[in-house]
Amino acid sequence: MNHYAAGNLIRVSAAFTNSGGSAVDPAAVLLKVRTPAGTVTTYTYGVDAGLVKASTGNYYYDVDASTRGEWTYRWYSTGSGQAAAEGAFTIEASTFLEV
Repeated sequence: MNHYAAGNLIRVSAAFTNSGGSAVDPAAVLLKVRTPAGTVTTYTYGVDAGLVKASTGNYYYDVDASTRGEWTYRWYSTGSGQAAAEGAFTIEASTFLEV
């Protein structure tokens, strides 16, 4: 698991492919982000401007992670390229910030 200082924008990304391994844009691409406090926010490509398509099948979101603790996220999609993947990162305590 990656560890970061408080105040960073943490880029989380996903790559979607078809059964042949070629990049594909699914019918829907969604991202759920859970804060250390347990608050879950869902982002949808095409609805939420922060969820960005970098190229065919490749998406990212920059998480404004200022709260200390473990953050988790889940990418998932529907249609051709349907997939799901989860990840996590930790925001460390800072001697300069109260988080």
